[in-house]
Amino acid sequence: MIYMSEKMLIVYYSHSGNTAKLANLIQGKTNGVLCEIHPKEKYPDDYQAVVDQAKKEIADNFKPLLNKKVDNIEVYGTIFVGTPNWWYTIAPPIATFLSEYDLAGKKIIPFYTHGGGGAGSIEKDIAKLCSKSILMPGLSVYGSNYSESQIDDWLRRISL
Repeated sequence: MIYMSEKMLIVYYSHSGNTAKLANLIQGKTNGVLCEIHPKEKYPDDYQAVVDQAKKEIADNFKPLLNKKVDNIEVYGTIFVGTPNWWYTIAPPIATFLSEYDLAGKKIIPFYTHGGGGAGSIEKDIAKLCSKSILMPGLSVYGSNYSESQIDDWLRRISL
């Protein structure tokens, strides 16, 4: 199923690959422009080191520098925002992205993967960073445990 609408951007950060797989599936269904972001300084590969670093960054409200900018963000009316659930919130690179751009009036559609933490405060935290945007209901999936029909149902619910 392909959804047609205004110009869409699918921006995401993925450390383990689960969020990237979900972003690619959404892109295939929406024909949106896919944009993976990374911090300039890569997170460690070691799981415990990533956990420790992420926990500290989130506690300190740290926003890492990103390795690229999104050109012409003003042309996108709808922006899907994908993140892993890190300590019940968005990953710091996504906080950086949401803080760096004027997203006023744009539809922001979160999607997130988790290892058991569910939505946490992800949507509430995105709403704080995008207070002048239109926040749509997000999609929460456990790891890579989802089906295409689940994605289709969610896209229909948000009228895409």
